[in-house]
Amino acid sequence: MNATPPKPRPIRTAASLILLRDGPGGLEVLMLRRADKPDDQNSGASVFPGGVVDAHDRELHTRCVGLDDAAASARLALPAGGLDYYAAAVRECFEEAGVLFANDAEGALVALDRIDPERLAAMRAAVADSTEALLALCDAQGWRLAVDQFAYFSHWLTPPGMPRRFDTRFFVAAMPPGQEVQVDGFEIVEHRWLPPAEAASPALGLKLMNVTRRVLLELAGFASVADCLAQARARARVRLNMPRLADGPEGRRPVNVDEAPYDEVALVDPDGQGGGRYAHEAGLSMRLSPRVWRVTGADGTHSHFVGGDEGWALIDPVPGEALRAAAPGPVRWVLATRGEASAAGWPEARAVAPKTGESLDLGGATLRVLDGDEAAARRFLLVEERMLFSGSAQGAAVAWPDDAAVEWIAPARGFVVRHAPD
Repeated sequence: MNATPPKPRPIRTAASLILLRDGPGGLEVLMLRRADKPDDQNSGASVFPGGVVDAHDRELHTRCVGLDDAAASARLALPAGGLDYYAAAVRECFEEAGVLFANDAEGALVALDRIDPERLAAMRAAVADSTEALLALCDAQGWRLAVDQFAYFSHWLTPPGMPRRFDTRFFVAAMPPGQEVQVDGFEIVEHRWLPPAEAASPALGLKLMNVTRRVLLELAGFASVADCLAQARARARVRLNMPRLADGPEGRRPVNVDEAPYDEVALVDPDGQGGGRYAHEAGLSMRLSPRVWRVTGADGTHSHFVGGDEGWALIDPVPGEALRAAAPGPVRWVLATRGEASAAGWPEARAVAPKTGESLDLGGATLRVLDGDEAAARRFLLVEERMLFSGSAQGAAVAWPDDAAVEWIAPARGFVVRHAPD
């Protein structure tokens, strides 16, 4: 009996605040080092201030200035509750780094370095214990949370398959004057101001999550705090980044949306249960779908088995025993995207060369020939899965047919890619 897959954990919403300052050599970013803790996937990692959005963060709306929930939600492309993220970013930054974005009664940013250190420590401890304490602090001091100092910068969702998943909004802000970073010593044990490129460099040796490294690399493109804030505020839309986990020669790692394997990993492993690859080794056999298997040859060229109830068609067989060993069932037809098909080595199969517009019925799977010009690669469309076998390499120009619904292209070299019509 197959074991029941574990029930996915709920995705938790979170907010992170990236603090910036202009240093002698250019832009610098605040990095916090988390405490080492067992059973913490981020133990010892260098991070930005931030954490989970609390249900009570909504109560802070009335203590925010410069932005209401409607405007915040519109910026974050949410129907409501956008201001929760801004409020959570204020609260978490104060708890972890001792930096508070708040205006005094005259509308100026508060200077915490003017407050007695023991009293300030007590304020932080109270806020860390409950959100209500931040409400009381604002009321007692006449402060309002200066969320208008933040610019929405990035949106990340933890990959499927991770034990804990977070839907996190990242904001950027200039380090307020009159304040110093004071880590809490419990969740956070160290802080450093670093140029983003230096912080992201493996040579420095910081333990970085994928999202942190990617954000740092993006920050490295800005010359100053003003430059970063201006460009962040000018963005019409902040896209969602959701990496996907995949396996390969260097072990499991996240694959980001702008990497070549991303679409393929999404196709073969949508729920993060395993099976996606970020590299194609010689002899690798992969199930792309119930009707499609792919085998990679020694030179990196792929062969595809496409099948149904009547048997399997083999497109572009590559030499080698690995291909025969990987056959998912009896092969009845052999086809070629370029030149003449040969059934050599496949005694039960016959080589076929259907003409443009003709179809091969595999029994529950239909291969349609989209063109048969021998001067160019023939293209075979698996109708039921809207997958095109093009015979071209990944990234090569493909003339998408007007008369067929094509969603995926399976190239002769490289990764399956999704077709996004203009």
